[in-house]
Amino acid sequence: MDTGSLDTVTARAWLARWDDQQRGFLPDREERFTALIDVVAETAGCPDPLVLDLGCGPGSLATRLLDRIPGATVVAIDADPVLLALGQAAEPDRPGLRFADQDLRVPGWSGELRLDRPVDAAVSTTALHWLPQRELAAMYAELATVLRPGGVLVNGDHLEEDAAAAPTLARLGTALIKREEERRFHGASPEGWGDWWTAVLAVPALAGPAAEKQRRHYSSDHHGSESRWLHTHVDALTAAGFAEIGTLWQRGSNRLLCAVTKQ
Repeated sequence: MDTGSLDTVTARAWLARWDDQQRGFLPDREERFTALIDVVAETAGCPDPLVLDLGCGPGSLATRLLDRIPGATVVAIDADPVLLALGQAAEPDRPGLRFADQDLRVPGWSGELRLDRPVDAAVSTTALHWLPQRELAAMYAELATVLRPGGVLVNGDHLEEDAAAAPTLARLGTALIKREEERRFHGASPEGWGDWWTAVLAVPALAGPAAEKQRRHYSSDHHGSESRWLHTHVDALTAAGFAEIGTLWQRGSNRLLCAVTKQ
């Protein structure tokens, strides 16, 4: 992705602003990042793991992972040209970091990455709930073909209990998040998702990526939850052949769902 005239200082400022607005609806975002990277470090089995970051956005998780595991190689995958441009401009020469412009909804995405060895871990944070159920299942099935035996997927996201099957748990999972947000921000309103996008799309240096985003019909206004149910992910991972699937860290509906490939 051509970053045009977007300089590193400006890109990092926008990335910091991205992190701030993300914390607006994820007060424990850094804690979840830390726990997720702990899982990767514990399961890597080597000092130089190959990690895929699925739906990487501007690279917030990827850079934190490399801070902790500097020998890692992280292939950061997204299809949003604006976020990719920000990530590439913010970290133009970061050892071990490679951004990949690929749509996880399109079969064959993993082959386009030109990987030279099996993947040790795949990670994601607040991204995969956007995938429709059919595309999510296909993506998990394709992911299973590139993970090494005993490799892991660690997905940090708001994955809810099915209200039809467990109405009280579903209600409590949502309520716990809401109460934590109220305590953390004391009624203040940090910059929202839509506000951030409105501002960043007006940046002249991002005119090229913004036009490409529009050409792809890749809307910023898709903050729904196509696959927000926990059972949707568990069922898809089971069908993809993962051997163990479970929640390792949780706060209400906010969780780290981990799946392990067969040894």
